[in-house]
Amino acid sequence: MDNNSVLQHLQLKFGDAVQELGVPYGLLTIEVAKDRLIELLEFAKEDSQLQLNYLTDITGVHYPKQADREFCVVYHLHNMYENYRLRIKAFLPASDPSIASATVLWNGANWMERETYDFYGINFIGHPDLRRILNMDDLDVFPMRKEYPLEDPNRIDKKDFYFGR
Repeated sequence: MDNNSVLQHLQLKFGDAVQELGVPYGLLTIEVAKDRLIELLEFAKEDSQLQLNYLTDITGVHYPKQADREFCVVYHLHNMYENYRLRIKAFLPASDPSIASATVLWNGANWMERETYDFYGINFIGHPDLRRILNMDDLDVFPMRKEYPLEDPNRIDKKDFYFGR
């Protein structure tokens, strides 16, 4: 099993809905249309050639400067028989950061999706219990979004003149 054969196998099944984004550090990274995500995940899990049946991680990324692609949900799948990994990305617009829940395929997706919701505000449609998992329930922001400055501009203890600059 190699990156080219996996990409060809997926593109044969899904056509233009699957695009290669690159192969950083040897890890094939593909993009899938959000409306085809669950279909792709199910195929990758059940297909006898791919056998990507272990969901390693789900996380989010915020790209505030990419119009209509501000949020990205990232899935890492693993074929434990051949020690092969695949990264799948689905991009979402800031106007509707919603995507189907992978809990229909993996029970372990439950906590990963809750964490992604908690930090990025991405809504997983069909999730059985989508609520905050690490932050306070009454927190009204999503802390991993790049909407706020990294440091308080009013702090004076970090001014250059204190460090001889």
